[in-house]
Amino acid sequence: MNRSFWSGKRVFLTGHTGFKGGWLTLWLSKMGAKIYGYALKPPTEPNFFYVTKLENYLTGHEIGDLRNAEKLTAKVCSIKPEIIFHLAAQPIVRQSYIDPVETYSVNVLGTVNLFQAVRKAGSVRAIVNVTSDKCYENREWVWPYRENEPMGGFDPYSSSKACSELLTAAYRRSFFQQQGIQVASARAGNVIGGGDWAIDRLIPDFFRAFEAGHRLTVRSPNSIRPWQHVLEPLCGYILLAEALYNTCQDMAEGWNFGPDEDDARSVSWIVDYLGRKYPDTSWVYDTTLQPHEAAVLKLDTSKAKSKLKWYPRWNLTQALDMTSDWYLAWKNNQNMHRASLQQIQTYEASLSRHDDAAF
Repeated sequence: MNRSFWSGKRVFLTGHTGFKGGWLTLWLSKMGAKIYGYALKPPTEPNFFYVTKLENYLTGHEIGDLRNAEKLTAKVCSIKPEIIFHLAAQPIVRQSYIDPVETYSVNVLGTVNLFQAVRKAGSVRAIVNVTSDKCYENREWVWPYRENEPMGGFDPYSSSKACSELLTAAYRRSFFQQQGIQVASARAGNVIGGGDWAIDRLIPDFFRAFEAGHRLTVRSPNSIRPWQHVLEPLCGYILLAEALYNTCQDMAEGWNFGPDEDDARSVSWIVDYLGRKYPDTSWVYDTTLQPHEAAVLKLDTSKAKSKLKWYPRWNLTQALDMTSDWYLAWKNNQNMHRASLQQIQTYEASLSRHDDAAF
């Protein structure tokens, strides 16, 4: 990761008011990038965007909907960004069962609108389209999925992310290659970290239960997921954008960013670990009928390790400890912009301790 590379770079970041987008905004601003955010209002209250006062660190902050193609195109063409990170999405599996039309219109047509805007802007050199590990046709097997596995998706959310992958490949071959625009897709695991208050996510649900003094209800205790701290895939996205900007055409493809296989753990393992840190919080298995969700999901990150020199730096217990520390700092009314930067600095230190990563 090259800090000097980002100094002064014009970056258009969709979804900057969300959890992952907020952490990415904070990190890029720390490195001196000029960030223009485009997103809906923060989806929860409280939220990472407000508690870290991120608006003060943006060059541009626009509340806008990806489905408004005219407004989106005008904004991209006026900013003339060099690099785009596309994170805006309807990100919740269970919500996609409730409103599949919204899920497809945001995750698929919203991406089309962004790509069309890029074609007209004439300034973009690199795009990282953040999709999901759930884009794969999940066969419930124990082996990690590689980037060349078939796209699929049982539920509307997973399917919409598979569609986003396919349209990324289509735009790459049909338009962007001829324009000299490098576009890649990034597929991360189940991301955890401080500042996530989304509904129907395990870690936010745990801390909500802790705050309220309630017992946590767990839907699928035996489901296995590739858990990782939010800074892990964000590091991968940043490295990938640098490579794309430097016109590495062989990088313009799909990429997995997940934990080591030993950190693909069950939901019950996660809540039991946190429960030992917060002994007043217990959980109960919700046995009511639930919409389908994958039971097993793992990612193969061999390509990222080999070609990008990206490796997971924090194991699962470290990721959970850092997440817990963040929420405790927030509960104790600490300066959360400073606390979040300190976690980024701690992660950066883990990069500099490896010969294969220069920071």
